[in-house]
Amino acid sequence: MSNVKLYYFPGACSLAPHILLLETGHAFTTKQEVRGGSDELRALNPKAKVPVLTIDDTVITENIAIQTAISNLAPEKNLLGAPGSLESVRVLEWLAFLATSVHATGFGLYFRPFRFTTSSDEKAHEEIKVRAKELLKDAFDLVEEKLTGVHAVGDRFTAADAYLYVFYRWGSAIWDMEATFPKYAALAAAVQARESTIKALKDEGL
Repeated sequence: MSNVKLYYFPGACSLAPHILLLETGHAFTTKQEVRGGSDELRALNPKAKVPVLTIDDTVITENIAIQTAISNLAPEKNLLGAPGSLESVRVLEWLAFLATSVHATGFGLYFRPFRFTTSSDEKAHEEIKVRAKELLKDAFDLVEEKLTGVHAVGDRFTAADAYLYVFYRWGSAIWDMEATFPKYAALAAAVQARESTIKALKDEGL
């Protein structure tokens, strides 16, 4: 059996692959990281970001790639949808949207506005956060519109659900998510009730 290790930061986007690893039933270890990345993490990933996944001597970075690798550990679980199906295309569609429109463009601007301007003026940073909140509202409105049940794709749990759950948690810093996005809240509640999520949250001290 492969030696699998996940480098994570509590509550970060690495929570999604943490949940997925628990879903696979595959043995793995974890290492909690510090902000900015430890020397060990930087040696593995010059981007100094979590998540990082190692499988034996192979290092994998970027969340969608990591979630794909985790899905491959337990292909019978179809965590990315059934291979060759439209379902798998829809899961990847969700993952791409969440990684870009929600994480990079939305929360990236909201939590780290200083990355998107050369100005040190707090007013400039606040203006960026205002725009980020608008972009996130648009993205979450789209999530709300697309959801037809407690799963993002089909009638069973996939990686898209775990990834959506992470950003639901983050959104709680901005909105009353249950009141503003009730269908999204129902999906998040379903994910949070899963044994894998309960254990991941406990392991991360959340």
